Amino acid sequence: MRLDKMLANSGFGTRKEVKKLLKTGVVKVDGVVIKDAKQHVDPDVNEVMVVDELVEYREFIYLMMHKPPGLLSATEDHRQETVVDILEEEDKMFEPFPVGRLDKDTEGLLLLTNDGQLAHQLLSPKKHVPKTYYATIDGEVTEADIAAFKEGVTLDDGYETLPAELTILQTGPVSEIEITIVEGKFHQVKRMFQAVGKTVTYLKRLSMGELKLDETLELGEYRELTDEELELVKQNK
Repeated sequence: MRLDKMLANSGFGTRKEVKKLLKTGVVKVDGVVIKDAKQHVDPDVNEVMVVDELVEYREFIYLMMHKPPGLLSATEDHRQETVVDILEEEDKMFEPFPVGRLDKDTEGLLLLTNDGQLAHQLLSPKKHVPKTYYATIDGEVTEADIAAFKEGVTLDDGYETLPAELTILQTGPVSEIEITIVEGKFHQVKRMFQAVGKTVTYLKRLSMGELKLDETLELGEYRELTDEELELVKQNK
């Protein structure tokens, strides 16, 4: 990989700041001063020093975000703001991407990482990683809906969903529910309720596998996963 990328990912600033650092001559690769940002290095083979301090390279980043409504679950978009746009520059350097998607108007737990293998495993249809949501529903959710979701419902395109676990928290003209699904079809929760004649008015993801949203995170805030949380995520692979 390029030397400037390695140093940026190791906390020595943005790519621009790293290039300035390199020009000062304080960076050595295997004992040789290197000023070229494009110099390729292998973190497992080459010894990189900055002002005589050994650089311990970090390859992956794992972030938990409390996604706010209004942001796209994407890495970039020419017209609308994405979840990556609100990351700090030192985290953007790792080029993380959202694992799966939350609709623009949906909030809650979103995992961002640059670990492609982990993301692939979590999103694999074969894994059936459960995802739990809290929602408010325009309409009275009933025991009949619980039974229907348990069997799987037919979406507007004819797709038959896998069984989902629906829990009624409060019912009435406006109902509150929690639902756990093991798929990730486009607008799935909203379309499942449409299939039983009801409308989702608010949707928030609470968990993905064993990883639960840190409720102390305000909308738009994020943090790195703890070691314990990362282990929970990897257990879902």
